[in-house]
Amino acid sequence: MQQRLSRFSGEKILIADDEEVIVELATLLLKKRGFNVFNARNGQECLQMVSVHQPALVLLDYMMPVMNGLDALKQIRQHYPDTYVIMFTGKGSEEVAVEVMKAGAIDYLQKPFLSHSLQERIDNVLARRQIEMENRKLIQERELLQHEINEWNTELEKRVRQKSFELEQAHKEIIQSAKLASLGHISAGMAHEIRNPLNSISLFAQILLSADGIGTENRDYVERITQEVERIDSILVQMLASSRSDDKANHRINLTEIIHKVVTLSQPLIKAQQVELVLDLESPVPSIQADMLEMEQIFTNLISNALHEMPDGGRLEISLRSDAERLFVMISDSGPGIPQENIQRVFDPFFTTKEKGTGFGLSVVLRIINSCGGKIKVESTPGQGASFLLELPLLPESIH
Repeated sequence: MQQRLSRFSGEKILIADDEEVIVELATLLLKKRGFNVFNARNGQECLQMVSVHQPALVLLDYMMPVMNGLDALKQIRQHYPDTYVIMFTGKGSEEVAVEVMKAGAIDYLQKPFLSHSLQERIDNVLARRQIEMENRKLIQERELLQHEINEWNTELEKRVRQKSFELEQAHKEIIQSAKLASLGHISAGMAHEIRNPLNSISLFAQILLSADGIGTENRDYVERITQEVERIDSILVQMLASSRSDDKANHRINLTEIIHKVVTLSQPLIKAQQVELVLDLESPVPSIQADMLEMEQIFTNLISNALHEMPDGGRLEISLRSDAERLFVMISDSGPGIPQENIQRVFDPFFTTKEKGTGFGLSVVLRIINSCGGKIKVESTPGQGASFLLELPLLPESIH
């Protein structure tokens, strides 16, 4: 009767035994069942064959020359975990059975054994191996999947933080725009209601100054009144500038030329305060579309603020760079810096830390930058100065 093939036919099985009769009979039996069979005569040869062929199963004799089966078993389990071992033993004691099972044998078979018993043990062990190998693979896939999930979660958290920051910035910009819009309504009304009586006060003061017999002391008082009227009018002009949104006569602007012009006008103060000026301006620089006077106002305000923070000397650095779509300008000073609690308020109308400041300079800058479709932000560490970072869009034909 023809031997039926095993459902695990094709698997590699190594028979390691120094009894030739057992090796020959077992080899013949296993080959008929479709297994690829290899032979070894001692434990050392067994380890070499396992290293080369990586068999699914080793039928290993307990007692062999050169290296006994128990030592070979321990080496196999340590270095080749996917190779399972059925131990042959001529000793029937329970101590030997316990010893080989503790050492890692998956099963043991006492000599002499029946062929159907060997076949049954082999099929059972290979079935168990198949299940355990599949489970191991599933565990590895689960661990890989868990690792991917952790990476996705990390990336998702990163994106959520980024989007939250962007939403927070957008919310701040909306609030800032609302403040400027409210200021626009207030400014228009105040300019109309206040400037008319201011003109009257100024006119009457001029009449007093031209009168005979006014006296030196009274003339001083009237001149102070005139100066204060001019100061109030200047504040009103700045309020209107910070909230104005009417269209300007925009032209093609070279920002490098504007920076040089403003710096030249500031040179007397820069020299008087012994401030080190560092210009790092890209050349040639692409053009932007803007109002020239407003651009000059931006750099006049920012450079003036920087110099105000360095009355006893320091370092003023202005850099200009561009990429494919935008211009990037940085204006940095080495002054005392901006306290963290004021960072979010520096662009607010009316907010100032200067004794004679009006709080409109930076709000004017913000309004102009927004009207150009640009962005501005401030970075500062107390004691290490402050940096204003501007982004301005290039003209479409300047974008390559």
